[in-house]
Amino acid sequence: MKFNSKNIIGTITFLISQGIAAQFYVGIQSGIGAIQSDIDGIQTSNRLGGAVKAGYIYSLNTHFGIGSGLEFSQYKQEVSLYPPSATLTNFEVDISTSAFIYNVTTKNYREKQTLHALQIPLFVQYKTTINKGIDFNFRAGAKYFLPVNYKIKATADYVNGTAYYPDVNLTIDNLPEYGFGGQDNYSSSGEYKTKGIIMSSFELGFTFDMGSKHSLYAAMFLENGYGTILDQNKNESYISYNPTSASDRKPNGLYSTDKDAKIKPVAFGVTLGWNFE
Repeated sequence: MKFNSKNIIGTITFLISQGIAAQFYVGIQSGIGAIQSDIDGIQTSNRLGGAVKAGYIYSLNTHFGIGSGLEFSQYKQEVSLYPPSATLTNFEVDISTSAFIYNVTTKNYREKQTLHALQIPLFVQYKTTINKGIDFNFRAGAKYFLPVNYKIKATADYVNGTAYYPDVNLTIDNLPEYGFGGQDNYSSSGEYKTKGIIMSSFELGFTFDMGSKHSLYAAMFLENGYGTILDQNKNESYISYNPTSASDRKPNGLYSTDKDAKIKPVAFGVTLGWNFE
């Protein structure tokens, strides 16, 4: 995770200082949240996303306003290899600094992924009254999406790691004390390295007056990330090489197999909020 803390703190301080005469809001989001990738040979399921948010909207005139705030979001999904039995190859270096080709074969490998992130939105709102006590709202803008952590829980029915040394034409497939061999019922946890990106954000909905200074807000939202939240400078095996054991290998994750992969959050669903002055 990379970010400039001074810039973020300064931005939040400025936005709060400008909110003295603004309409404040709190709310929640819920819907489909996917962490999309362009990596071949994987499939995803159980895509869930949600967020809690707070902020303000500063009115420029009767119809237009500028809003900002702070949000905390969560994405959860399951990622697996397709077909379920597959072998992926990577280059590694053993304990004696000799290079070799590392082949990892798994059966029914799956990752349960959980991504938590902070988001700083900046948007323009257009609103117009369509009936007494009911306003139509449209919001469009961008968010700075900052991953806080991106954890994975990896499992597989079977994992096997073998080495091929091309210089001497040697294959090693059963030397567990040096990290080569098989393991049944694999289970381990890991974490992706991440960085911040920009997301576009759109909301379309209505506000319903609930009093002179309070209103209920309900809307549909769509968010799309640009760039990649993955932060790594080399390709890695999705299950790491352990030079001293074949039964204690940590998962780097399927997304780590391509350092240039585009890994981005995409979400849509409903927003419920409460506005107050």
